[in-house]
Amino acid sequence: MPRPPLAREKVLDAFEAILIDEGERAATLDATAKAAGVSKGGLLYHFHSKDDLEAGLVERLDHLTTLDLERMNAAEEGPVAYYVRTSVMEDDALDRALIATTRLAQGGSTRAADMLRETRRRWADTIRPHVRDTASLDLVMLVSDGLYFNNSLDVHGPERLVPRSDELADLIALVLRATA
Repeated sequence: MPRPPLAREKVLDAFEAILIDEGERAATLDATAKAAGVSKGGLLYHFHSKDDLEAGLVERLDHLTTLDLERMNAAEEGPVAYYVRTSVMEDDALDRALIATTRLAQGGSTRAADMLRETRRRWADTIRPHVRDTASLDLVMLVSDGLYFNNSLDVHGPERLVPRSDELADLIALVLRATA
């Protein structure tokens, strides 16, 4: 797959940042063009409407999820440990795409909500063969959700709300014992 043009990615980055920082209502075409440092015509060259911007962001999330699943399947620690460990938000591209897509879903975008459900389904499908039953799968998914949510409460504070290093390793070991 050829790399998208740099200007297109800058526009998507700007749209994503506005969604995260200010919400769906603030993410207008004009605001996105200004934040991206392109003319409105430059934005419209790549995205003909806000709906096209949303589709681009959803496509970005799909692509980043695919890359994450590849890393998950290749992880030496195994998919379950990888999934729990990477549920601690680190402000990477996948986190930003998830948050921005969530903002769209909260604003009523069916496409965004469908992609969030599909992303979660794909993660669950990858983890399922590595746990003993449905309750174990639910445990992994809910621990991951809890880590992700809890960390989002205070990502810049002096004390982290989510376990780090040894504490996270201990939590992963506990999840692995409970689901094997």
